[in-house]
Amino acid sequence: MTQATAHALLAMGRDSFLPIYKPREMVLERGLGSRVWDSEGREYVDFAAGIAVCSLGHCDPELNVALLEQASKLWHTSNVFYSEPPIRLAQELVAASRFAERVFLCNSGTEANEAAIKLVRKWASVQGRGPERRVIITCKGSFHGRTLASVTATAQPKYQQGYEPLPGGFRYVDFNDIAQLEAAMAAGDVAAVMLEPIQGEGGVMPAAPGYLQAVRALCDQHDALLVLDEIQCGMGRSGSLFAHWQDGIEPDIVTLAKALGAGFPIGAMLVGAKAAQAMQFGAHGTTFGGNPLAAAVARVALKRLTSEEIVANVQRQSQALREGIETINGELNLFTEVRGRGLMLGAVLKPQYAERAGEMLDLAVEHGLLLLSAGVGVLRLVPALNIRDDEVAEGLARLRDALQAFVARAI
Repeated sequence: MTQATAHALLAMGRDSFLPIYKPREMVLERGLGSRVWDSEGREYVDFAAGIAVCSLGHCDPELNVALLEQASKLWHTSNVFYSEPPIRLAQELVAASRFAERVFLCNSGTEANEAAIKLVRKWASVQGRGPERRVIITCKGSFHGRTLASVTATAQPKYQQGYEPLPGGFRYVDFNDIAQLEAAMAAGDVAAVMLEPIQGEGGVMPAAPGYLQAVRALCDQHDALLVLDEIQCGMGRSGSLFAHWQDGIEPDIVTLAKALGAGFPIGAMLVGAKAAQAMQFGAHGTTFGGNPLAAAVARVALKRLTSEEIVANVQRQSQALREGIETINGELNLFTEVRGRGLMLGAVLKPQYAERAGEMLDLAVEHGLLLLSAGVGVLRLVPALNIRDDEVAEGLARLRDALQAFVARAI
């Protein structure tokens, strides 16, 4: 693609899309593993993975085969008919989860969370609870999606402003504050607690040791469901297939998306015994959910993400990234800490640099690195879970160069 063509495409994008995004002025054209190339041939190491989506990198051969084989058979049926890939995927998710009895397949994380919100309310209704006793508690700093109910569950005002009136029946508490949660449940009107084991958009903030166990105990005490949003932190990203495994608890509902499709759109809601029968015929639905193409890709991704090879790689590369950032920080003194688990890491900027994360992302692009931010003043690293040693090393070298350029500019 010529430079003129790229510039023309950028202009068309600016004129054609609803102006809700501010993508960088580049046209990505192809990818392989954890490297991508733009339309002018510039190469980048990818530490963003499509916002934690491309769990096996770009153009993975095994995923390509699965997609192409299914594409030659059957693309879509709707849920009026069965097809094999979603049936197999649902059974494999149940088996992998260690808690679920049923699965609802959809197209995105937001849809999975919408399904979970509806399921909680339906379950409470079946229990004989009136609308005033169907409150869902979520945590400040959370992110559960952009549809109206899920953005209400998202306890961040910046995502809600201008969309009022918001749906009722939600209550917010501080993340990692069990005393506050206990007080919020005291009235006996709570049907569920919904939270992320590691908050993503909230700044890559993990649950504190013992917090999820205490939440589980409170849910049991008040006969409330525990809903875990593992859309970003699940499917191997935290260092185990499900992030909550590291906390030794059993949820009632888990929502998934992102890494499950390894780049192909899919979402899933996994439901344990307590709520598995609450929704019956006609209670919910989706036209595209359980699409054979998405399910065929997700089956391969799930098998790969459960492998010992991926688990070991996540642990090794997580350590390499932490050590690399600490080395960079020893020289440049930009960060207060690196937090997170596995390959979901956040480098927290010192207060004087917190509002300048965007500049750092721009400089990273200039130096051949794709990077993200999270919350206020956190650089987020969520690369592919099969990222290679050389890709990590090269990405860290480019990160150092970009941050050196930032420091030179900041002085």
